[in-house]
Amino acid sequence: MPPAAKAKPRPVAPPLPPAAASGVRCWLAKSEPSVFSIDDLARVKKTAWEGVRNYQARNHMRDDMKIGDAVLFYHSNATPPGIVGLARVASAPYPDATQFDRKSEYHDPKATKDAPRWFLVDLAFVEKFPNPVSLEALRADPELTGMLVVKKAHRPSVQPVDPRHLLRVADVAGSAHARAMVGG
Repeated sequence: MPPAAKAKPRPVAPPLPPAAASGVRCWLAKSEPSVFSIDDLARVKKTAWEGVRNYQARNHMRDDMKIGDAVLFYHSNATPPGIVGLARVASAPYPDATQFDRKSEYHDPKATKDAPRWFLVDLAFVEKFPNPVSLEALRADPELTGMLVVKKAHRPSVQPVDPRHLLRVADVAGSAHARAMVGG
């Protein structure tokens, strides 16, 4: 019998920054700047993140997002698309009122006030990044491999972000607030 082959050591991921231990989660929320931009959020300070009609994104908002969580603000359908700022979750989840409004493009005839189908959270402005990080730059950065937004088929408008990825994006973008908000 041949001698037993030595098992190769498995690579160990670096420890998550303190944000993971403290309970702060990190997210990415997409918006088309022609519909609602980071400048709009800076102007209004806080908004209901309404109109999300993807079940996976809805589940993140309804089940996983907590007040104080960090949110990367992503401009989609822009030239270039990319991460342009930082927000925070500013409310517990609650039913999206647009699902009940027959005049709204987000109306859902199957939703009722007793059995809502769509939920949202409020997002509050934290900062507009001095150096937006384009999708091309995200894809080119080896430290951001595995970030969901860089995957071609990953489309949800609200998605989780590893705290390490958020901190890397924040460093590249010149964020003044992300490290204090998320830790690390």
